[in-house]
Amino acid sequence: MRTVLLDLDGTLVDSAALITTHLSAALATIGVARTPAELLPLVGPPFETALPALGLTAEQTAAVITVYRSTYDAVAATETPLYPGTVGLLERLGGLRLAVATSKPEHVARRIVDGVGIAAFFALVGGADQPNGRLGKAAVIASVLDRLDLDPAREPVVMVGDRHHDVDGAAAFGIPTIGVSWGYAEPGELVGAQKVVADADELADTLTGDATWSR
Repeated sequence: MRTVLLDLDGTLVDSAALITTHLSAALATIGVARTPAELLPLVGPPFETALPALGLTAEQTAAVITVYRSTYDAVAATETPLYPGTVGLLERLGGLRLAVATSKPEHVARRIVDGVGIAAFFALVGGADQPNGRLGKAAVIASVLDRLDLDPAREPVVMVGDRHHDVDGAAAFGIPTIGVSWGYAEPGELVGAQKVVADADELADTLTGDATWSR
């Protein structure tokens, strides 16, 4: 069976506005002023690695993440919108094994997937687990492959995502990536993807057809 690993933020759910609003407020608690629009590039990678790029120390990074989690996590499952067409896309992919692979903490990702009503489509919702050292897309993908008992060298697997972190994380295991154009990538960011699709219908057609990513 073909397996499709799907990113969450910027691929299945349009979470940027909620994430950046709460992150902006969290940064303000340590005296760092950033508008939600300025923080859009931080949607996708782990904050543990993204926030230091703003000049934050390790202590400031930890403090901001703690404040952010205290406000965002409480509303993420009820205030995160699905992209239009997501449910129809997942219905069309019913003949494939689907799993979420996100850099978001796994317990939060599970609540969001359940909250937006798409949990039944997935064999697994995999995410980060910072206390146990699972941080970054490559580590998340490794965990998902292990829990699904899946060897991408012998079985067809593809990653679907909107940022270069998805492309790079999948490439570490020889997994091709299909990029989605409706997410949060900067121009040219998905150059390493095998294909970039314009909408959910094109993505479904690519994944269910005799695609070149199938091994």
